[in-house]
Amino acid sequence: MQDMEKFEDSYRARGLRRLLVKEITAKGITSKEVLNAIGKIPRHAFFDSVFLEHAYEDKAFPIGEGQTISQPFTVAFQTELLQLSPGQKILEIGTGSGYQAAVLSELGAEVFTVEYNKKIYQKTLMFLPKLGYNPFFFHGDGSLGLPQHAPYDGIIVTAGAPTVPNALITQLKIGGILVIPVGNEKHQKMLSLKKISENNVSKKEFSQFSFVPLLGKDGW
Repeated sequence: MQDMEKFEDSYRARGLRRLLVKEITAKGITSKEVLNAIGKIPRHAFFDSVFLEHAYEDKAFPIGEGQTISQPFTVAFQTELLQLSPGQKILEIGTGSGYQAAVLSELGAEVFTVEYNKKIYQKTLMFLPKLGYNPFFFHGDGSLGLPQHAPYDGIIVTAGAPTVPNALITQLKIGGILVIPVGNEKHQKMLSLKKISENNVSKKEFSQFSFVPLLGKDGW
């Protein structure tokens, strides 16, 4: 896809996005703010070369280096679980293509995002601001969080973890929510963990998902 075409948000692209929003609404996403964010972001711009139709299918898609751009429903589902308000500080573990960071930014969050893979980090660092999204980018081991900027109102992990890293719970504010897929390297359950106090965390569990593995000390 040529650069001009990549950044052009055509009438056709906007129409396909409206259909995508209808599809994920039918699958159970109810937050109007999240749906509006998905409806605004030109997802086709996150692909190097692809037919427009593929960009607006509710499917994950490879972005190189063994990584994927997440399925829009999954992005919306995780974002909805965060229950974020504009101005909140959100830590994202796994920048990837930058699509999830764009959704969080569109919702008015102050986004700190960590990417383990240096090539992907450098690529997204250069690309995402061209769309008008400017999170704080970091290259490093996201399984350890980002303690220098803690605490966070919410933490979202976009890769499958073997267990919940203790560092992430520690870096949450009281009342903050951690959304993380936990399981084996192929299938995970989505967990929503709310920090009630320093020693008390409530947990909600949701059905099966499939993410690329979380890499790092407390990952795979």
